[in-house]
Amino acid sequence: MAREGKQDATHLLARDHREVEELFAKFEKATGASSKEKLAREICTELKIHAMIEEEIFYPALRGKIDGDDLDEAYVEHDGAKLLINDIEAAEPDEEFYDAKVKVLQEQIEHHVEEEEKMHGNIFQQARAADVDLDALGEQMAARKAELMRMAKSEGLPPATTTAVETA
Repeated sequence: MAREGKQDATHLLARDHREVEELFAKFEKATGASSKEKLAREICTELKIHAMIEEEIFYPALRGKIDGDDLDEAYVEHDGAKLLINDIEAAEPDEEFYDAKVKVLQEQIEHHVEEEEKMHGNIFQQARAADVDLDALGEQMAARKAELMRMAKSEGLPPATTTAVETA
């Protein structure tokens, strides 16, 4: 959720990471198909919006200023998550493998978060060291996120589209 005032892009993204981690924790404790489905859909929406603002604004602003291999890997990791997100959104919570898909999505996101913000030389560290206005990026990203959240609530978001991984 966007806060008032300036916000560094990496802080906005890190806050998104914490929110999704909390949703995954709630999913693990949830009982009943309807509560699991509600949480899974919320997780998927949050992740789709997060990936969109990273891919539309954050990653392009970093291209050529941080390790390109790290950015390429981030796009591919997003695509793997998007495939699961679309599958989860199309499924019913009582279907075989539903919970397993959400769990694997959680594991993929935990790995991605590790590389973006926790391990040595991560993308966020590189971004902070680069010649990038993270406050301006944060403002752009917060505005786009708010727009996407409104869209999600009113008409819903389309299925996630991959960037680097081809689908049949």
